[in-house]
Amino acid sequence: MAMWRAAARQLVDRALGARTSAVSKKIVGVFYKAGEYADKNPNFVGCVEGALGIRNWLESQGHRYIVTDDKEGPNSELEKHIEDMHVLITTPFHPAYVTAERIKKAKNLELLLTAGIGSDHIDLPAAAAAGLTVAEVTGSNTVSVAEDELLRILILVRNFLPGYQQVVQGEWNVAGIAHRAYDLEGKTVGTVGAGRIGRLLLQRLKPFNCNLLYHDRLQIDPELEKEIGAKFEEDLDAMLPKCDVVVINTPLTEKTRGMFNKERIAKMKKGVIVVNNARGAIMDTQAVADACSSGHIAGYGGDVWFPQPAPKDHPWRYMPNHAMTPHISGTTIDAQLRYAEGVRDMLDRYFKGEDFPAQNYIVKEGQLASQYQ
Repeated sequence: MAMWRAAARQLVDRALGARTSAVSKKIVGVFYKAGEYADKNPNFVGCVEGALGIRNWLESQGHRYIVTDDKEGPNSELEKHIEDMHVLITTPFHPAYVTAERIKKAKNLELLLTAGIGSDHIDLPAAAAAGLTVAEVTGSNTVSVAEDELLRILILVRNFLPGYQQVVQGEWNVAGIAHRAYDLEGKTVGTVGAGRIGRLLLQRLKPFNCNLLYHDRLQIDPELEKEIGAKFEEDLDAMLPKCDVVVINTPLTEKTRGMFNKERIAKMKKGVIVVNNARGAIMDTQAVADACSSGHIAGYGGDVWFPQPAPKDHPWRYMPNHAMTPHISGTTIDAQLRYAEGVRDMLDRYFKGEDFPAQNYIVKEGQLASQYQ
């Protein structure tokens, strides 16, 4: 009897071992490196060192988890793992560009997750054609980005940066700041795109008593539109000349890539303020730099570039009257915790064969989400 029990136990152990082997996945995460800042905050999880806070959880279940910031070129760390990885997690703040060529090499790839919002770093038609699932943590950093947009509007309208630079440089010249500093109250602000972030921005602008306009493929719910006090503008080119401030809040698609070229910028009011926390490639890079140099754009602010990280010779680094930073608006500590939790939830569902929240899907069963069609 004891011999039969021992044999049965061996069979169970083998079965469990085979099952563990069958479900074990190789997961690769691409994030920015924190370096000396990694230990400054225990909730700093969005970096290589923090690894979204899911390493122990993944490895305790028998999965492999490789994390790197080295993402570009044939000899990069990411490239070494493309052929046999099952899941790739990346962020808009340090995006791993998932091209059709990389998708073709990735024989085991099943799932592409964006820790944050915006999956335009992925060739979505190629992912759909390959039968891959693409998902992001919808809503995880919308508040973070909307707050940042409001910050940049105020910085540019009030001509804050020259004043700060004067103080740092030991200078004092009130006229050098005041000659182009304005109140936000009474100005016309238009957002190109009124999705989750665009609506949050409009709500936050209401107390400033601005004239609020928005352009989108879909009109906001009439009750919310009335509550915010925003007016729908069906024709983008008709809206632009009315605006003192233009904020870009549309996703990057083939339709919006290069949307703001020299001709469209020329339709804006001379002296316009432009804020873009959406995607850098929506703008014609040189056209923006030229318009800032000529004064047609009085100030340009944002945190998105193309490519990312931005090369040292990127013209936006050196154009006048800009409020540019690295891509930071959606990676506050609060946002990191939200998108880390969202990634863990989707991985858990993936391991169990369960669906994700519907709003998180960007590509599912060969179909692209409506905003990318």
